[in-house]
Amino acid sequence: MPLYKALFILTSPPAFSHPKDGERERERVSQMNILLAAVLGELTTRSINFLIENSFKTTAPGVEDRLRRILLRAQVIVDEAMGRQITDRGVLQQLDMLRDAMHHSYYILDTFRYQSNSEEETKGQVLSKSLYLLKVINSLQGLCSSSRSSQISEQLQKSLDDLSSMINDMEEIVVFLMSYPRIYRQPYSMHLLVENCMFGRQMETELVISFLLHTQPHAPKELEVLPIVGPGKVGKTTLVAHVCEDARVRDHFSEILFLHGHDLTGVDLAALKEGYVTEHRNHGSNSNGRRLLIVVELVGTLTEDVWNRLYSASIQHVPSGSKIIVTSRSDEIIKFGTTRPLSLKYLSHEAFWYFFKMLTFGSMDPEMHPRLARMAMEIAGMMNGCFIGAHVVGCLLRGNIDFHFWCKVLAFLRGNIKKHVSKFGLHPLDLINEKKPAHLGRMFIPSEDFVVHHEYQRSSQEDVPKIRMQDVIYGGVKAHGKFEALAWRSQIPPYHSYVTVCEIRRLKTAGTKRKRPMKNGVTLY
Repeated sequence: MPLYKALFILTSPPAFSHPKDGERERERVSQMNILLAAVLGELTTRSINFLIENSFKTTAPGVEDRLRRILLRAQVIVDEAMGRQITDRGVLQQLDMLRDAMHHSYYILDTFRYQSNSEEETKGQVLSKSLYLLKVINSLQGLCSSSRSSQISEQLQKSLDDLSSMINDMEEIVVFLMSYPRIYRQPYSMHLLVENCMFGRQMETELVISFLLHTQPHAPKELEVLPIVGPGKVGKTTLVAHVCEDARVRDHFSEILFLHGHDLTGVDLAALKEGYVTEHRNHGSNSNGRRLLIVVELVGTLTEDVWNRLYSASIQHVPSGSKIIVTSRSDEIIKFGTTRPLSLKYLSHEAFWYFFKMLTFGSMDPEMHPRLARMAMEIAGMMNGCFIGAHVVGCLLRGNIDFHFWCKVLAFLRGNIKKHVSKFGLHPLDLINEKKPAHLGRMFIPSEDFVVHHEYQRSSQEDVPKIRMQDVIYGGVKAHGKFEALAWRSQIPPYHSYVTVCEIRRLKTAGTKRKRPMKNGVTLY
């Protein structure tokens, strides 16, 4: 029997007072035993809760401070490495491991900070109430909360140990970093680096460049092919664009040609160059042997017959030493490669949170806004690893540093995702990736539904719609029917603009019940 029921029974007067009624006396004794058991259980729970909380409070702050200091050291190493042209594959792999460990440690540290802040707020709200029952329930739930805090404390310690060991093992590599040439001048703020540079693909970039610059002195008359595979919007085109912008690649090849997926149908492959778009032509006097770099971006699948024709035509029309990069969502292109394929994956949950935090807070310190940071952490988990969604929502929040506005955005996203998962079984961003309609709604105009039919890319030379998607969803833009809206304009190569074909529909509201026609006092139907 619960404690509050036992207290109610014992403090209530007996319904009858018959001295000969022994059964009622035995019932009262039984109720007293129940009360004693409940009190003992409550004392035991409070004691365990007290010990766990005290143990947690004495160890966590010290671990937190030490982890914060070691993260600063890791951050310095990673930032310095991002500004260097590192060609050694072993060094790149160790830096990639250090970057992953840094993102994971930041995630654990932020989880600890913002959960602790949330628990203090919750306790303050509960203790401000005068009802004793609420205090009892809160104390009984405290054991679960303390157990979770203890679990996070262990993760803090493990992250500290792993990161410290990794940095100690990289002392020699840190010295070698200074010998590599610089790529660019480091910006003042980290959020500028995140917004204007490709995030988390340094190792992949150098692997592709290494493949392109590698030459075989007595190579046979064949083209080397590098397949790059990965899901949609993972960054395949962005990676290739950054590789093609590198000065080493531009000096090595006389021309860089792009062949998009839709060009493979209806183009005479014998006249190969007519289907290409020349992105770069080297007019210098260097002796690069007129080598060509051919980039084939596939939208759908590629049959073996079409590939054989494409490859044969390429051998006939391009000089020796030229190379091909093929990008696709399908793993079927791996068999067309002459070297190990490069597989791109979405950012880890921890890395995406680091990326989203930098975008959202910019030059602000998230620790100065713990309530906003806690909401941002939950919103980042709803983005499904989408770069475009991170930019749209992150810039929206950064432009509206208001607690109540962030609460509305969080509640709106929660309801939207819950509705899509229950109705369609998919996240709304997954529906857009599959070119299916997604009903995103409007935050301030609930009577209207904002439907995204599909999304496509436009080059940097093409005009873009004046209406922004975020102003339709989170603002009060007046629009009706079908139209196009700008989802996001990328600030990094290849500078694509992402445009959505969308529609605003007025939702049907339950109006007043229409009166049924009557004749002589009788309803007709």
